[in-house]
Amino acid sequence: MLTITSYPSPDAEGLLQGIASRRPGVDPRLEQQVLEILHAVRKDGDKALVRYTRTFDAPDLDASHLTVSREEIREACRAVDAGFLDILRRAVSNIEGFHREQLRSSYFMTKPDGTFLGQRISPVSAAGLYIPGGKGGETPLISSVLMNGVPARLAGVKDIALATPPRRDGSIDPHLLAAAEEVGVTRIHRMGSAWAVAALAYGTESVPRVDVVVGPGNAYVTLAKKMVSGEVGIDLLAGPSEILIIADENANPDYLAADLLSQAEHDPMASGVLITPSRKVAEQTVQCLERQLNRLPRKTIARESLDRYGAVFLVEDLDTAASLAGRIAPEHLELQVRDPWSLVGKIEHAGAVFLGENTPEAVGDYFAGPNHVLPTAGTARFASALGVEAFLKRTSVISYSRKALERDAEAVVRLAELEGLHAHAASVRIRLEDPR
Repeated sequence: MLTITSYPSPDAEGLLQGIASRRPGVDPRLEQQVLEILHAVRKDGDKALVRYTRTFDAPDLDASHLTVSREEIREACRAVDAGFLDILRRAVSNIEGFHREQLRSSYFMTKPDGTFLGQRISPVSAAGLYIPGGKGGETPLISSVLMNGVPARLAGVKDIALATPPRRDGSIDPHLLAAAEEVGVTRIHRMGSAWAVAALAYGTESVPRVDVVVGPGNAYVTLAKKMVSGEVGIDLLAGPSEILIIADENANPDYLAADLLSQAEHDPMASGVLITPSRKVAEQTVQCLERQLNRLPRKTIARESLDRYGAVFLVEDLDTAASLAGRIAPEHLELQVRDPWSLVGKIEHAGAVFLGENTPEAVGDYFAGPNHVLPTAGTARFASALGVEAFLKRTSVISYSRKALERDAEAVVRLAELEGLHAHAASVRIRLEDPR
């Protein structure tokens, strides 16, 4: 389990470097497998999708069932209970309310010489949401449907495709189908892993191609998204989950332990870090971790995660804690201190910040409103949460008058000729030579 390490010290520095630089290794054989899958789907279309799906998910699936029917979606909406639908709609309302503020407007400007400049904001035509099946489709990732689907709908995307692996009998959990209907998904395809990403990116007979692919997944999905990037837009190349908690002497060790485990249970590569100036809090949290861990169904995964990438750093003060947090740039950062508002301004890098003991990371995962698709593995230094902008395009609009062209022509010609692009220069000169 976790040991308490004082910072600064050589041991602490080594541990910090190991956590900050952790990356899942990429097996060249895995890369080759994904590349072969992409090529197969691009070449064989539906035949490849059916072949892979029969091998790994649903043995009896045929091409006619790659797309979920409207009747199946209607049946799913009738099958789920009213309590679930109420929770679903409340969550959607929260997510919509937060993301609506991200919408941008086109803008235009005119100048006295007749120049007209502007930027037009428009949605992509089609977006693909990849939603993992989770334990053979038995644990549907409803929250991923909401966090990926709501921003796409708000952006104005007309064609929102959802891809998810079917259960062994070819069905999809009705809760997931109901969530997709609630957020405005327009088509749902039974397909998973790298072949689903390939179908969304390249298109097949049954799966029209999209412009943007978003959503979480395993190593196959992540590699596939990386490889099709450029053919389509993507959101993030998400790595293993991570949480960092800054706590003072007022923090509740049971809360701290529970929140560390909330991420540790995801994956053996997940990371859970506590930074505190209180030795008492540090020691009590380690004790609480052991007690709570033994009650978890996924305790083996959580223990491996904490053994490999967990840490408790004992620091001099909260300013030092904030500085250390910036070096790690965590996906989730909790400030369980007496006055979190005084500390939040000192946080340089984090995917999302959760303030106070009443704000566990889980409320952000499911319900609060901000997106839970966040930068991991230190990429919060330059990347941001998924938002509406992932589904929008910016198009520049330019119109010159004759007066404006004559004014700027010499400068444009000079710059073009300095770059050796003489046809560029000529395209300006020919207009100046026109006597009109």
